[in-house]
Amino acid sequence: MTDAQQLVYLNGAFVPLADAKISVLDRGFIFGDGVYEVIPVYGRKPFRLPQHLARLRRSMDGIGLANPHADAEWERLVAELCSRQPFADQSVYLQVTRGVARRDHAFPKGVAPTVFMMSSPLAVPTREQVEQGVAVITAEDNRWKRCDLKTTSLLGNVLMRQLAAEAGAVETVMFRDGFLTEASASNVLLAIGGAIVAPPTNNLILPGITYDAAVEFAREAGMAVAIRPVRKDEALAADEMWLSSSTKEVLAVTTVDGKPFRGGKPGPVFRRMWEVFQARKPR
Repeated sequence: MTDAQQLVYLNGAFVPLADAKISVLDRGFIFGDGVYEVIPVYGRKPFRLPQHLARLRRSMDGIGLANPHADAEWERLVAELCSRQPFADQSVYLQVTRGVARRDHAFPKGVAPTVFMMSSPLAVPTREQVEQGVAVITAEDNRWKRCDLKTTSLLGNVLMRQLAAEAGAVETVMFRDGFLTEASASNVLLAIGGAIVAPPTNNLILPGITYDAAVEFAREAGMAVAIRPVRKDEALAADEMWLSSSTKEVLAVTTVDGKPFRGGKPGPVFRRMWEVFQARKPR
């Protein structure tokens, strides 16, 4: 699909991507002053849309940005955007910035937010990635202390993801003050002694919608789950390590810092979790 064929939403209208323009004074462009969401869509059915919209509201509240739409209107816009795409499984990107104003760090008054939405084919892990797992590297988490807000100011995450790209890995798993936080664009879960263990979400970790879904689905399936702080040495000695995100679903880590992790194969708890997740996601 070309940019002229793909329809996106911008400030009240559906237009071809090639025609979607914003001012260079938009605060999202100048300051990264905005928030976003990525919503997986299966068979044109958004996955856990109410939870994504709740996180969107929380992010906007966190940066003092008024929500331009009620949930019902967001739901209508997402549905219409999805209906205008030729593919059924989609990844909807939704972004709200503080709008266009003369450059000044202080919030402008009386400015309408910029609302942008686009949808792309949903790229979930390949069969090879599911069966063989993926590689990650580790690094100290040196980002700001409001990682719980899903803002467009993502330079810290970009730099961490680039470290992984340069190492031929899919992610950078981060630790702060000796404890596991998250990866550059994913949450991190572990299997220890047959139980799923994950760090609690706080201001240093984005509350992942897929993370929550995995925990909920695991508990419903009778799997043991513990949410608690995880030391770095404990994480690196875990039986299994996984990534979770809207596009990764759940994905096993089998190489860490260039070395095979726990035999270099996805473990039994992951295989069970993957089956549970696939059975419960929309079809």
